[in-house]
Amino acid sequence: MATLKVPSQLPSPTEDSEQLRKAFQGWGTNEGLIISILAHRNGAQRKLIREAYAATYGEDLLKDLDKELSSDFERAVLLWTLDPAERDAFLANEATKKMTSNNWVILEIATTRSSIDLFKAKQAYQGRFKRSLEEDVAYHTTGDVRKLLVPLVSTFRYEGDEVNMTLAKSEAKLLHKKIAEKAYNDDDLIRILATRSKAQLGATLNQYNKEFGNAINKDLKTDPKDEYLKLLRVAIKCLTYPEKYFSKVLRLAINKMGTDEWDLTRVVTTRAEFNLQQISEEYQRRNSIPLDCAIANDTSGDYKSFLLALAGHDH
Repeated sequence: MATLKVPSQLPSPTEDSEQLRKAFQGWGTNEGLIISILAHRNGAQRKLIREAYAATYGEDLLKDLDKELSSDFERAVLLWTLDPAERDAFLANEATKKMTSNNWVILEIATTRSSIDLFKAKQAYQGRFKRSLEEDVAYHTTGDVRKLLVPLVSTFRYEGDEVNMTLAKSEAKLLHKKIAEKAYNDDDLIRILATRSKAQLGATLNQYNKEFGNAINKDLKTDPKDEYLKLLRVAIKCLTYPEKYFSKVLRLAINKMGTDEWDLTRVVTTRAEFNLQQISEEYQRRNSIPLDCAIANDTSGDYKSFLLALAGHDH
């Protein structure tokens, strides 16, 4: 469920683009006007606004936003204005760069998106960067991390609910055997995580828990500092319970000594049209404070107003 609130009576994309142009003119930018428009349009609508803006003014709306805005507010608005596939492509590419390298972001995109959304992100990646996401991930990672991430970004999972219980039982046994042998980078273990549908994986892990009396992630905690094992545990959480994963990312982003705006911005902008409502519910259940209150307490100014609007809580 999305948190995004789109008005029932919408201006035309041309009217929206005229209003945005107005927000950039005169003394100082009208940030409130930008928020009132962009934070209340879905991906398809934002795309039409960008097209209308380019047609009317011969300029790229993203470039003008970039010129007019600054700091965390700018990053949030720019990420949001991209359509979801472009945004994932941009974030994934950023995560393969030396200065902004982040295996967690690649893992998050590979495991929490639907098959079709991951496929579209990879198409957008090739269109924009003239290379495949798989080759960049392979080039920028090594060892077991590469062995896990490349198949995860390469996959196209079955999305249905059908589950084969015989398979779930045999693969639960196989996973338990590999983990007992500490063969954490075993080909079969990675194959199961990288190719099975989320429903099938859920059934396998429930079977694992039932038969061996432990959640699989508990058995993978043998070395909490090992990066590969951490990624393995996060992959399992993302594939089976993404709301729990995202609510933890938000808690860590908000509860740091200083806010981790990159993580906060990424989760809110990428999930507002998808499952931010469930993430918010999970957040409140685990932290006894509504997510919008936590965001409001930890951010300020236009950045705060924009994130709250995306989370469905305008002032």
